[in-house]
Amino acid sequence: MKVVTLRDVPNVPVEGADRIEGWTGPVSRTRQTIIEPGDSQNYNCSVVNFSQGCTTGWHTHDCDQILVVTSGSGMVATEHEQRPINVGDVVHIKAGERHWHGAKADTTMGHITITLVGSQAKWG
Repeated sequence: MKVVTLRDVPNVPVEGADRIEGWTGPVSRTRQTIIEPGDSQNYNCSVVNFSQGCTTGWHTHDCDQILVVTSGSGMVATEHEQRPINVGDVVHIKAGERHWHGAKADTTMGHITITLVGSQAKWG
């Protein structure tokens, strides 16, 4: 068993921060890895932290993705709908579903992301 305290997990910059529509300020994302590569045969798990107005940009995964909002508030969108998400919300995105997620213009957001080991994301 392993227990981590998020404030003790290093926060590392992540490439590929996109802006929400209409946002002109700077954007950035960071990642705190909860399950280190090789520590699980099944899952990847980390916290992704978004600056105000920052999103992932459109992408798909070749596995299901689970998001658990841990701070702030944001949005999650597919090609068919866009929904607000807040602390405590859990999002299930099915494999192959084109989507994006990120912070609103007036707040930051953090979420835990869980995917399968060996899975791939395709951007665009």
